[in-house]
Amino acid sequence: MAIEANMEQRIREKQFVAATSVAAAIFLTGLKLVIGLLTGSLGILAEAAHSGLDMAAAVITLFAVRVSDRPADRTHLYGHGKVENLSALIEALLLLVTCLWIFYEAIHRLFFESVEIDPSLWAFLTMAISIIVDFSRSRALARTARKYHSQALEADALHFSTDIWSSAVVMVGLALVRFGEGTAFKPIFMRADAGAAFVVALIVVYVSVRLGRRTVDALLDSAPQGLTERYMESVSGVSGVLRVSRMRVRNVGSQIFVDLNLDVPRHLSFEESHDVTQRVQEAVRSISPTADVVVHADPVAENEGVLERIQAVAARLQSSVHDVTTHQTDRGLWIDLDLEVDPALSFEKAHESATELENLLRAEFSAREGFAPVADVHVHIEPRPELLAPGLEVAEAEAVHYRDRIDAICRELPSTCGCQDLELHVLRGRFYLSLHLLVEMKCSVAEVHGIAEELESRLRLEFPQLDRVVIHAEPAPCGHNEQA
Repeated sequence: MAIEANMEQRIREKQFVAATSVAAAIFLTGLKLVIGLLTGSLGILAEAAHSGLDMAAAVITLFAVRVSDRPADRTHLYGHGKVENLSALIEALLLLVTCLWIFYEAIHRLFFESVEIDPSLWAFLTMAISIIVDFSRSRALARTARKYHSQALEADALHFSTDIWSSAVVMVGLALVRFGEGTAFKPIFMRADAGAAFVVALIVVYVSVRLGRRTVDALLDSAPQGLTERYMESVSGVSGVLRVSRMRVRNVGSQIFVDLNLDVPRHLSFEESHDVTQRVQEAVRSISPTADVVVHADPVAENEGVLERIQAVAARLQSSVHDVTTHQTDRGLWIDLDLEVDPALSFEKAHESATELENLLRAEFSAREGFAPVADVHVHIEPRPELLAPGLEVAEAEAVHYRDRIDAICRELPSTCGCQDLELHVLRGRFYLSLHLLVEMKCSVAEVHGIAEELESRLRLEFPQLDRVVIHAEPAPCGHNEQA
């Protein structure tokens, strides 16, 4: 609902500011045309022609913003945004055509014909009103264009802003004509108006060419200047992205479309790869909040260790492995792991899966530089654990004996000071035990792992009925036997 409300507000604002521009252009065109004919000023008539094309351009812009916000359909899969680019190009062409007429008339009056100009107060007042209207409209258009990234509204804003300068130039020309009325150089100053018109035409040509070049770039899907580099820098900093292999950026009206191909480590799971693509989309939208971003992740083998390669091969078979250990001798690399299979699977099928995994692991390491050839692969086939197996908590009266003895064993180990959060359950007729072992925080991970293994061995000797033992080590400010 919020997205739809924002879209409706966007459409209303764009259409309103475009409609007011049409009204302003009609008013200015009529005013300049009447005063230009009454005074005989080519500068004002040039401005009238300029405003007349601005009026036509404003009408085109109003049509463009109405069409461009229509949603994508079967024949316009990227939406209708390029209507804005097309309308901006038409505006630029119309302005260039006008300039040809202004150049012709200005040169004719400068060199071949003398025309009487009446620089009356109405002429100056008309130009002043034009500047005020142009200033207010250009600001409103530019603000809405920036807010919604509308090239059509930006083109209109550019037209109104250049009208300010061209009107000022015409006023200078009229002032020179008036100044020359009481001098011997009146014929020369009389030509200042035509010179002003010529300057106006030059300004309009410059603006039209610049606008036309930008709209042609947009229609030809040229990447916005500097934006690709900013996206590349932002995306490359996302964790999990090895490199951006391809990036395509295009403008469709006010909408930016970004297509990305990323190289990601192949040992990542599908969920982890998806998380990388989500963070890449967020990185792009941190620069362009409304961008339509499509990300494709390509798994590649790069900077992988032995474990990552084994996990990648298992993932290719959609198999789960655990307890992976490797070691190397003069004969090569030895790989041992547990392969989880469906408990209902026949032994023959399970053995085929294990053999396929072994063959793929051999091929993987034989084809990779920097690794020793595989000496042998030992795969232990293990039924996948039942999910949500029914369990029963051991009664406190019976569990207290276990708790006291287990805590005593924990305190006997080096660099420990007991245990906590001990849980004892019955699963499938055997005991399940989990506990938090408190270990001196200065110990290394290898030392903590060794302590946990020693504790598990002692617990199994003490309580043969134990099936599953889970030990979670926690750092604690204690030393050996401090709290024994």
